[in-house]
Amino acid sequence: MKKVLNTLPGIALTAIIAAPAWLLGHLFPIIGSPVLGILFGMILAFWKRPALVESGIKYTSRKLLQYSIILLGFGMNLYNVFKVGSQTLVLMIFTLTAAFLTAYIVGKRLKLESKTNILIGVGTAICGGSAIAATAPVIHADDADVASSISTIFLFNVVAAFLFPILGHLLHMTDYNFGLWVGTAVNDTSSVVAAGYTFSNAAGNLAVIVKLTRTLMIVPITLVLALYISKKEIQNSKSGYKFSKIFPWFVLGFIAASLINTFLPISAGTGGLFVQVGKFVIVMAMAAIGLNTNIAKLIKNGWKPILLGFSCWTVLSITSLIVQYTILKI
Repeated sequence: MKKVLNTLPGIALTAIIAAPAWLLGHLFPIIGSPVLGILFGMILAFWKRPALVESGIKYTSRKLLQYSIILLGFGMNLYNVFKVGSQTLVLMIFTLTAAFLTAYIVGKRLKLESKTNILIGVGTAICGGSAIAATAPVIHADDADVASSISTIFLFNVVAAFLFPILGHLLHMTDYNFGLWVGTAVNDTSSVVAAGYTFSNAAGNLAVIVKLTRTLMIVPITLVLALYISKKEIQNSKSGYKFSKIFPWFVLGFIAASLINTFLPISAGTGGLFVQVGKFVIVMAMAAIGLNTNIAKLIKNGWKPILLGFSCWTVLSITSLIVQYTILKI
């Protein structure tokens, strides 16, 4: 009980920071609440805060972040996976593979830390901030790595929201092709909605379904990363290492929440409330990460993550188009 009470001041601080970020994020959805949360936290990082908030800040950026991913599962309906069909799943396999390979190769050339490479690759390939939030605890990413990755993903979310509809019309794409393209190549849900419905209602409807299906890729990716990290820990530890210590248990909660939302008579309002709480907790976690971010280090390495993010995003977008028109022929 004493340990729990010690975390309350820090948790309360992150909630206070998250509140205006949450409200402003709804007014400016293209920017998004998580980005504002991390920005506000970084601004307040200069404040010499009392020691009593430290444990709560750390708890929010680690444990509460994992719990928030579980709540997001209540926004998943597994019937949507079957609705989008096998063509979309094949498309996702190609785009995810392309993004991860690009992150690995370009990240090596830029001499970026491997954790930053993974976070930007996962954020680009799957679903932006949510994927980064789910992956960070698994790979033991530093707060600076998360801050850099979130900022990079945000930049290309904004660009995509405005650029994709223009390119779609220039390429004379159908509603179906454009919906698939946006759903597989744009990261954040708000940007998918903005780009998809700017093109047409039909394209927007399909893009959102594809995007939500992409979110499910969090499950296999985090499990694979957990196996990879545990293998490295075993190699580096003379006394051995237990896989149970690195296993992303919160992913099982995400799956359970998805199953409950799909097959049990839970009301849309209740599921939506859980999702909103989960998203707010993510903003709290981003605020906590911002509070512990070394801004000097972030600025020093600023251009490299952006170049990596641009490379991943470009390859992902082109791969989606190539697979649609050559392999799937749709």
